[in-house]
Amino acid sequence: MLRLLAASYLALATAAPSGARAEVTLSGFVQQNTAFNTVTANPDGRHYKWLEERAQFKLDATGGPWRVLVKGDVAYDHLGRKDESELREGYADYSAGNWDFRAGRQVITWGLGDLVFVNDVFPKDHEALFAGRPLEYLKRGVDAVKLGAYPEFASFELVVAPTFRESRIPDPLRFWLFDPTSAVTNRVTVKPGQGDIGLRVYRGLAGYDAALYLYSGFHRTPSMRPDNVTAPTKITFFYPKLSVYGASLSGRAGEGVLSLEAAYYDSRQDRSGSDFTVPNSQTRVLAGYQIQPLEDLSLGFQYYTEYMHDYSAYRAALPPGFPVENQLNHTFTLRATQLLKHQTLRLSLYASYNASNGDRFINPELRYSFTDRVWSAVGANFFGGKPWGQFGQLSRDDNVYLQVRYEF
Repeated sequence: MLRLLAASYLALATAAPSGARAEVTLSGFVQQNTAFNTVTANPDGRHYKWLEERAQFKLDATGGPWRVLVKGDVAYDHLGRKDESELREGYADYSAGNWDFRAGRQVITWGLGDLVFVNDVFPKDHEALFAGRPLEYLKRGVDAVKLGAYPEFASFELVVAPTFRESRIPDPLRFWLFDPTSAVTNRVTVKPGQGDIGLRVYRGLAGYDAALYLYSGFHRTPSMRPDNVTAPTKITFFYPKLSVYGASLSGRAGEGVLSLEAAYYDSRQDRSGSDFTVPNSQTRVLAGYQIQPLEDLSLGFQYYTEYMHDYSAYRAALPPGFPVENQLNHTFTLRATQLLKHQTLRLSLYASYNASNGDRFINPELRYSFTDRVWSAVGANFFGGKPWGQFGQLSRDDNVYLQVRYEF
């Protein structure tokens, strides 16, 4: 991986814009990240979720209509992972009038949710979030071509990825995860043999920002299929086919900003809902409101709901003894951020609660900037809920984390 990272830097640096007006900058950071358990040891017996030193290097070259950016990490992991080097972003941009073009590894963010994803269908790193890494590591880049077009009546963003990239789920050696077939060790993963495609259309509408989203691809997290329901000997992980049709609207409302978002998740691999190993089609709806009641204090509230279609078919196909999901789920989230000491001290809290099944996640954090280049943060991740819930299964994975970063 180190060779690949170095080769990526060299290749894109060679392609960097040339000429008298070309500007090249090199920046980055070095960082120490530690997260240790507060409840019990990991499944592998260790007491740390994360323990590493990391350096990131960012090369940014611009000249005329061209821009080349390369961002890569190298890390030393004290918990034994062999490969902790990663090309996080590496792309070339070209802009011309009312259209532009980007090719390479890039981070793409769609939608409006705060840690709630309705139309943001691109890969995430859930382990990074739950292990107390900086929030920027939640997003994973995709190897894709992005074409933007900006006629007067609307703006268009087309993303074509020739290969599929999955979301990263927590490592079962570091996290206690719900696994009803843990005794089955014969496991294989089958990834899609093709990529995915997405389209976003957006424009201003009566003072609001409106957008439509279309996506055709696959679920980013795997489903599990046993070879035999009653006495499995082999487990196959696969990524079911998925299409998403969504919309969003945001703008001023009173003293704050209102966000509305909805999407229909079309489970193309099992539209009847009769295959219990494939997620049923869903409708997802999100409403959010952000307000700043006092100087340097911001509050964000979200209501999110999921509705499962073909619920009777799902219940009929579910084998005995498997946990039953609700047809309708209601989740409420809160984010509060207070800046103090001339905005060098930041106190924040993110909390999520699913009123339908009790799933909950709480993330308090304190961050202090010693200088413009040096900052440190200490925080915690607390989980709870039913043993098979998204957060409930992590109830033994509560952790406290420390981040220290020097930027250059």
